[in-house]
Amino acid sequence: MKERQREVQLYRGQIPSPGRPTVAWRKDRVRFWAAIALGVKTEDAATEAGVSSPVAFRWFRHAGGVNPCLCPTVSGRYLSFGEREEIALARAQGLGVREIARRLDRSPSTISRELRRNASTRTFRLEYKATIAQWHAERRARRPRQAKLASNDRLRSYVAERLSGAVRASGGRALGPVGPKWQGRNKPHRGDRRWVQGWSPEQISNRLRVDFADDESMRISHEAIYQALYVEGRGALKRELVACLRSGRALRVPRARARQTAWAHVTPEVMISERPAEVEDRAVPGHWEGDLVIGLKRSAIGTLVERTTRFTMLIHLPREHGYGVIARTKNGPALAGYGAITMKNALASTMTTLPEQLRRSVTWDRGKELSAHAAFTVETDIAVYFADPKSPWQRGTNENTNGLLRQYFPKGTDLSRWTAEEIEAVAHTLNTRPRKTLNWQTPAEALDEHLRSLQQTGVATTD
Repeated sequence: MKERQREVQLYRGQIPSPGRPTVAWRKDRVRFWAAIALGVKTEDAATEAGVSSPVAFRWFRHAGGVNPCLCPTVSGRYLSFGEREEIALARAQGLGVREIARRLDRSPSTISRELRRNASTRTFRLEYKATIAQWHAERRARRPRQAKLASNDRLRSYVAERLSGAVRASGGRALGPVGPKWQGRNKPHRGDRRWVQGWSPEQISNRLRVDFADDESMRISHEAIYQALYVEGRGALKRELVACLRSGRALRVPRARARQTAWAHVTPEVMISERPAEVEDRAVPGHWEGDLVIGLKRSAIGTLVERTTRFTMLIHLPREHGYGVIARTKNGPALAGYGAITMKNALASTMTTLPEQLRRSVTWDRGKELSAHAAFTVETDIAVYFADPKSPWQRGTNENTNGLLRQYFPKGTDLSRWTAEEIEAVAHTLNTRPRKTLNWQTPAEALDEHLRSLQQTGVATTD
């Protein structure tokens, strides 16, 4: 018997201990992920699959929330769990290999190979148990392929740099906070995050075709990048790089959206319904959308986004003199940095740096910080319009940009500590990212192309 065991071990190869058998089979995982695909919570999906909640949570965490898309049934070419149970019963009755093969309508070599490959070798005798054999078969059938990012160092370096590259000033100095140490959880709640380039996997995937047009080896899909980040065992990208994603979440989970409050200072004459029709089709540049990104201690940063080119400008709103020293009084001066007069002056100072052709209108949120919009229009000749209550989609370009900016300016942090230079560096980072809506041009390239066309048109008219 020892010689027989030695022959089987040599045939199967020297494999490390795979641990204890699994507590659930392929069909259980199929039922679990089918329930997850229908939007069921993990606890309810565990009940549907017939496994415990800890096991279900472990499956979801190890997969990174990514559905492995398991086939409901295995091919008839392979032995099923039911057939393995029949083999185990027949062996217990002392039947031979050929008799078992006739009963199962299988080849004798298939039965013989099954008994040698998947028999238990942890006992003195070579015992064949259906559960152990099924476990061995499922473990052996995985055959994971090496990820493309793991085999291509150049491609992996490109992807990692676009995800986690530092935000730098014009002199090359890295800016922003260090950020917390990765602990396997989502982005820090109401805390600093490290400033990174933060390209999305889709931006990286499509920009590769621009930067390496003639190199077919520098190609990868955005889904492959997501799975390299989320799914355990891929080993191509470091797990902590999920913190560099814009959402910052470690698993694929839905998130809620905040509600907005309307203010009564908006008059019917400046409602978005009165905005010219040319603004809607984005054909004419110069129409902007704006809002504030709010932080702790009444700190804020103003955001402006051009609707056609998605070019972003950030407005530095420092504290007024006396903030934190002078006691707050009702109807007193606004010292936080974004009072009506302060906001009007800062917005006017930013907008007047643009060419006249790019100063057509501004569509703002309903915040009271722009309650001096009439004076702003008189001073700059720029029309101001306000969105309807609880209608953030009417300023979708700006809302999307504010979501991008939360990667650098998270909720629950003091935004007044950042200087104008640091804020300008963040705006430059956004303006040099490729955008899908611009056919993978950057906003800076799109704006520069528009300005060049304006110059050529002006020269032609002069001639």
